[in-house]
Amino acid sequence: MAAASKVVPALLGGFICIYGLVSGFVKERLFLSEALVAMLFGIVIGPQAINLVDPRDFVDTGKFTLEFARYVIAIQVMAAGITLPHRYLVRKWRTMSVLLGPVMIVMWLVTAGIIHLMFDISFKQSLLIASCAAPTDPILANSVVKGRYAEANVPKNVRDALSAESGINDGLGLPFLYFALYLLDESFSTGHAIGRWFYWIWCYNILLSIVIGVVVGYVARKLLRLAEAYDLIDKESFLAFSIGLAVFLVGCLQLIRSDDVLCCFIAGHAFTWDDWFREETKDAHFQEVLDGLINVSFFIYFGTIIPWHQFNNPALVIAPWRLIVAAIMVLLLRRLPVVVLLTRITPAFRNYRQSIFAGWFGPIGVGAIFFAEIVMEEIEHAPDHFHLRSREIIVPIISFLVFSSVLVHGITLPLVYIGKVVRSHSRSLTSMRSGIVSRLSFINSREPNGIHGVHIPMMDDSAVGHYSEPALEKRDGDGRRSLFTVGRSPESASDETQSPHGSGRSERDGYGGSSGGPAASLDLTRTITIDDTPKVSRDQMDIHYRIAGAHRQYQQHAQNLHTPTALSAPGYSHLQPPSGLAPLPSRGHSAQDMVPRSFESSEEIVEPAGGSSLRGDGQEELVGEVEVPEPVHTRSRERRYSASAETMQQPETDAS
Repeated sequence: MAAASKVVPALLGGFICIYGLVSGFVKERLFLSEALVAMLFGIVIGPQAINLVDPRDFVDTGKFTLEFARYVIAIQVMAAGITLPHRYLVRKWRTMSVLLGPVMIVMWLVTAGIIHLMFDISFKQSLLIASCAAPTDPILANSVVKGRYAEANVPKNVRDALSAESGINDGLGLPFLYFALYLLDESFSTGHAIGRWFYWIWCYNILLSIVIGVVVGYVARKLLRLAEAYDLIDKESFLAFSIGLAVFLVGCLQLIRSDDVLCCFIAGHAFTWDDWFREETKDAHFQEVLDGLINVSFFIYFGTIIPWHQFNNPALVIAPWRLIVAAIMVLLLRRLPVVVLLTRITPAFRNYRQSIFAGWFGPIGVGAIFFAEIVMEEIEHAPDHFHLRSREIIVPIISFLVFSSVLVHGITLPLVYIGKVVRSHSRSLTSMRSGIVSRLSFINSREPNGIHGVHIPMMDDSAVGHYSEPALEKRDGDGRRSLFTVGRSPESASDETQSPHGSGRSERDGYGGSSGGPAASLDLTRTITIDDTPKVSRDQMDIHYRIAGAHRQYQQHAQNLHTPTALSAPGYSHLQPPSGLAPLPSRGHSAQDMVPRSFESSEEIVEPAGGSSLRGDGQEELVGEVEVPEPVHTRSRERRYSASAETMQQPETDAS
């Protein structure tokens, strides 16, 4: 006993210090949960490995485990209630109704069926064991609710739903547990068991604890705000207030034998009903530090008390292979199918992917150990009322399920992260290759093999029309091939000769506005230069689509203007566009060159067919509408002429 009192603090403090030095790497790089690391450390120092610590030598493990687990869960569910957004249980009542109603019932029944099938026990006994594993654990859920990976990859709606569910169903696990316990009690008839279960569990434990939690949380919030307003509380006490509130509620509810875990969660949520306390303490991290210390200590302790010797007991029909198969079936079938099936009626899960994620992360942890010890305590009060096997089989099954859940859920995130990295690299390579091939598809190489063995169709010269020069193939000093040049002007040719690598300015420069004139000049000169070995520039590939689209639109527009219509009759000759279309301007010209001279100035008199005129004084007498064709990438302008229109008024200025 004296040696243990020295060894335990040394090992616990040493682990906390050493693990703290690499905790960032373990949690943020390896994505391993601290519960898994602490449990493995406890197994190593426990009696089954190097045997440095055996808690059975100096404590009553049953009672100590019960109280230790009680306070750990109480503090965790208080933290879960505090971290929820304001009025979450009221705003998300549909999601909570689904998760705490049909989902929890199915989890209980499926687990009971698996245990009944694998261990050859009665269904009532299976219901009792399954009631311990029905709730999800808030401590193990922290790995997907908090941390860098959770914030970056898990949506907030899923994190809030998992946190709320894991916090409240630890308290709501009592009705399932006592329903099976009362049915197994041989001193109770079925009617008496159901009646006691209703008034004692639902009315006294559940409803009373909810009322106490709401009242205490509300009063604590008002008192704390009052103390803060009058500057009566210091920073340290302010941060530790929620921890003290959880311990206070556990003690008070134990005195009246009510549901302390549920009361702590409700009080925590009522305490932060308006988000004031959560916003004030979100950057302090005091509660996270204390939670981490308590959680690490408990799982180290759990690693030292795992009953390995009870995992192979032929008298109780317990064998390692039965435990392994049962654990796999429970982890896969207990929660995942029902959550996925109820996706459409669960508003918090917006798609099946989120439902699969939430269905998988329903870990079995401290809550299961806590309920198992409650069952053992109830059976010890009246051992003659229960079958012997109910007392002997519950601890090994629950311990193995907790061990399996901590192990499997602890390594899930690293596996998911590795798979995500592999898929992202694979998709990047595939998209890069497909993108290069698709961008090169417009070039028809005159060489049979094209570029890098890819056959590339050649762009027909007719697609460019009289604006493009014949396709040329030449090699510069670096061995690159210039396949064609579009809209080449002398100035651009000299520029490109001087700068072979700058085969064109950016698209923004080529087709954007220019400060040198009233309208933007078109830069249609580009040379597609393709290197034999490196990648082809994205800008060099994209310029073809802009040029080809411009010419196609211009040719279609010109064809439409020269197509005979009903207005081609002699009586409508005054509505015909002027003959002759100016070609697209070259690089050095302005888009104003496209406008016929007769429409450039309002001071000149235009005499269209039909006798109407547009006089220089601004009087309009021309009927109809004429659209002046303009090149693509410039703002189209319309001249509207209306008979008996009002005089075009210029902006008035103050002569004074």
